[in-house]
Formats: sequence, structure tokens, C-alpha cells
Amino acid sequence: MSSPEVHRADVIVIGAGIVGAACAYRLAERGLDVLVLEREHAPATGSTGRSAAGVRHQFSDAVNVQLSAASIAEYRSMPRADYRAIGYLFCVPDALWEAQMRGVALQRRLGARIAVLDTNEAARIVPVDANGLRGATYCADDGVVDPHGICMTYVERARSLGARFAFGAEVRALRRLDDRWQVAIADGRASAPLVVNAAGAWAGRVGELAGLDIPVGPARRMVFRSGPVPNSLRGSRPYPMTVDLANGVWFRSDGDRLIFGLSNPADRGFAEGIDWPWLETTYEAALLHFPWFEQLSVDRRASWWGYYEVTPDHNPILGRMPGAEGWINACGFSGHGVQQAGAVGRLIAQEATGEPTDIDLSTLRIDRFGQDGRGSSGDSTERLIV
Repeated sequence: MSSPEVHRADVIVIGAGIVGAACAYRLAERGLDVLVLEREHAPATGSTGRSAAGVRHQFSDAVNVQLSAASIAEYRSMPRADYRAIGYLFCVPDALWEAQMRGVALQRRLGARIAVLDTNEAARIVPVDANGLRGATYCADDGVVDPHGICMTYVERARSLGARFAFGAEVRALRRLDDRWQVAIADGRASAPLVVNAAGAWAGRVGELAGLDIPVGPARRMVFRSGPVPNSLRGSRPYPMTVDLANGVWFRSDGDRLIFGLSNPADRGFAEGIDWPWLETTYEAALLHFPWFEQLSVDRRASWWGYYEVTPDHNPILGRMPGAEGWINACGFSGHGVQQAGAVGRLIAQEATGEPTDIDLSTLRIDRFGQDGRGSSGDSTERLIV
């Protein structure tokens, strides 16, 4: 993109993270001329590359279960996804047990293999102090993937079908003119009748450039990495992604170490770097039910941070934008973008071409938000977990 000429396409996808790349691939698969604009100089350099990489079936509402299940099925057959079924273990306090059981019933109806464990059974998977816990739920088909490998696979597949990727192409202005979106970028312009907003944490700002109110903003998240786990704590298999629903702390094995974290609901905006004081809060939360965390050190050089792209109800915004011809949103995943990108790419391509979508998007469309911008509250536990 080195000249000021207008680069024309059928569809402009804004963002080359895992969601934007999946959308580009599926749109190109339908024969559309796709142009992807990415502000960074390579794919997967934002939230995708900084993900904790978990994928799970255990959600409390049907549409999220369906999105994740369809994506996991796709990743299983993708060599570079490096899907590993290490499982997800949710440790459930008394107060949330009934809600968790309702979720299990839903997940099972939708085909997920969920086990309900007592605290002794859970402790055979991960050492846990059961004080205040009613039990646990476990899905052996949940696990981890390589987000970078998935994203690059979609990029390569999209390119093989003729899609073009422009890097260092930050969007600076957007307007609708003569039935096309005119997009100003750093060294030129692009034009297409259809835009897909897959800009991640910047999706709200991209909307503002077009005069659109899209309630998506950044929330900084820390991923701390331990030093080598002492031999006395190592089991015969990796620790699954383990989430304590009493406070939201999570951890999983990462080679001979652990990665772990805890969402800070007050950490909103584009602050950068690791919030090291938050490490103490995270440790305190972990010690509630995992007192052996006292034996872990932290590798500061191997820890990292990234952004969630959050919405008021912590669910994504998918589909066409009312009152904005040719605008489709694929953003606001609130930490679930890697888990759901495979399915979302297909759905956005169906939406763009006027086909019925395989999964009903009605609860994820932007018009669910009222004048107060809050939308439905959903299950509060979804706000805590990876």
C-alpha cells in the first residue's frame, strides 16, 4: 500500500487477528475480493498473540456453547492449531452450584461431554482445598490451542484464494459515499461496499471514525508465568485449565511451569505493560483454594499482558449494523475470540452474502443494547473467567 491510489475490493476487513483472518478466509472462499487492513506490521500481534489459548465448551448460554463447539471441531482438524485436550476444571462454590448445574444440563443437551465431580474427585486432578466448594465440573474435550498457528493458517488460506493483506495500514477515516465505504489509511485509500469490523480492542474507535456507536473497549489482562513447578507438585499429567469460580483466579500447566491470572474489573482502557502490584492480589486469590501456590516463584521475563475487547454484557457483537449500510461487526469477544473465531468466520461470510447463518445470531446483534448501553446481564461468572 505504497501509493495514494484507491484500492478497491468487495469487502474490507479491518483487523488481521484470528477473527479478522478467519473472516477473510471464509469471505474469499465465497469468491469475494477481500482486502484486510491491519494497523500492525504482522498478523496476530494483538490479543491473538497474547491469549492464554484456552478453548472450552463450558458456557452458560447456548450460543456461546455452539460458537465454541463449532470452532473447536474446526481446530481439531487443523495441524497448526496444535489442539491439546488438557481439559477445563471449574471449581464451584456453594452459592454458584445451582447455576453451574443448569449450565451443565444445557451443555450436555448441546452434545458436550461434561463430568460433575465431588471435591475428592476434583482433587485427584488438581490439588485443591475444598473449603467452601461444593464440587467441580470437568470437560476432557476442552483444552488449549496455538492461536498464532490458527491465525496464520487462515491468513495463508485467504491469500491462496486471492485475499490481500495490507500491514501498517491503520484506518484513519471512514465514510459512506456512493454506496461504498471510503477508508483512509496511512498511505492511501481503500474502497468497498462492505466493511467487517474485526479490530479487536480498537473496534469501538474504528466505529467512532464512521460515526457509529459500537460499545467495545479495551480491558488489560495479565498472564503471569511461574518458575519451574517443584517436583512435589507435579502430577502424572498436565494441570488442566483450572478456574476457581469463587473469585475467578485461573491457571494451567505450561510445560514444567504454570501460567495463571485474575481479571481486574477496574483495569479498563489502553494502559500498557504488566501491572506487577496486581500479582499480589492474584496470589491471594489463588491461595484461597490452592495453598500450594506459596511454593511457586514467578518468572517476570516470561510473563505478559494483553487486551480483552469487552462489551457491556461480555458477549460479542456479530452481524450487520442497523442504520449503517454495508457494515458488519465481528468484535467484542471479551476474552473468547480465539475460542470462537473458527465459527465466526463462517457466520460472517454467511451474513455478508445474505445466507441464513448456521447459528442464530439474534442474541449477539448490536440492537440487544438499550439506550443505557448495558444489554442483558448474562451469567455473572462469565465476567470472571478465561
